[in-house]
Amino acid sequence: MLSIGQITVPHSTSPHLIFKQSININIINKPSLMMPPNSSDAPAFEEDLSNILVCPECNISPPHLVEEFSSGDTVCEDCGMVVGSRIIDTRSEWRTFANDDQGGDDPSRVGGPQDEFVEGQQLATTVAFSDSKAHKALSRTQNNTNENKQQKGLMMAYKEIVSLCEAINMGQNVSNAAKHIFKLVDKHKFLKGKPQEAVIAGCIFIACRQNNVPRTFREIYNLTSVSKKDVGRVFKQLQSFLQKLQEQDGEATGLNTVTNYENTSVGAEDLCGRYVSQLGFVKQNKIAKISRELAEQANDISALAGRSPLSVAAACIYMACQIVGESRSSLPIAKQAGVSDGTVKTAYKHLYAARDTIVKKEWFEGGASMEKLAQATAA
Repeated sequence: MLSIGQITVPHSTSPHLIFKQSININIINKPSLMMPPNSSDAPAFEEDLSNILVCPECNISPPHLVEEFSSGDTVCEDCGMVVGSRIIDTRSEWRTFANDDQGGDDPSRVGGPQDEFVEGQQLATTVAFSDSKAHKALSRTQNNTNENKQQKGLMMAYKEIVSLCEAINMGQNVSNAAKHIFKLVDKHKFLKGKPQEAVIAGCIFIACRQNNVPRTFREIYNLTSVSKKDVGRVFKQLQSFLQKLQEQDGEATGLNTVTNYENTSVGAEDLCGRYVSQLGFVKQNKIAKISRELAEQANDISALAGRSPLSVAAACIYMACQIVGESRSSLPIAKQAGVSDGTVKTAYKHLYAARDTIVKKEWFEGGASMEKLAQATAA
């Protein structure tokens, strides 16, 4: 039998040794090739970060290298040499390549955000509309395939709500609350057959109350082409509808809507600050503060009970501007409040009659006094 280190040579009957038995061959085991010992104290594997990529032309350390993901190259800032190529962009992909032919930015990643006012999963595909006849036909076909008449009606109503809220400078919280109320009305098939403008006006008015935004009923219904009577009737029906939902179903969201609704009317003190800012007084803050306090005191005047808060607010502003020495005619104040000049003067007479109890002496500025206040009334 043959042993290790022996070989059989052809045409020979005796074995020959290749190596002498006294020579030992040792293989050096490198630590990098060895398996880690089975011990809990062994260090964990760590990547060797000592390798530094340096530009061979500049040979500057640290190197000034820039990764150009658009071309997939690593370029030296100093000499412009391409040090590496075909690098992989590990950043998030935000493009959808939907507008490649237009050459504009395409930052979209996964479509639009979820709209809480729209039912369904909102995963439909939209085809971009362009001047090409083929694109127009494809877009029209796609829209007809995915068309949902109920959702289309909701979106048109939401657009109208946003437009009306922006017309009288109301914030997004009011428009969102109005959208939510309109969605509840549409979901429960309430007020079917009523003019949509009247329903939208009622939703906006209730949303203003929910978010403590002082807007009068006249300001709301003037936005629409519907009569005041129709809007008022729809508003009362919406009130009872929302209160019924709150008591029976408890249906609400986090939009400060049904569960936080309180049937509170707008007072004269809520309107003074906005009217003063729109009239452009020089001492705007002072007049707004005094007129607001006068309006609060006017709640105790029996002669003003039952009067419109618009006329009371205008009369308080008229008195406040005289107190601080910035007198102004009652006519522009009445126009801003949306009432007649005679109505403001009538309310002002009742305020003047109670001047000793509602006017504080420390309010007077610029040589103004209670006597001059009386002269302004006579004029």
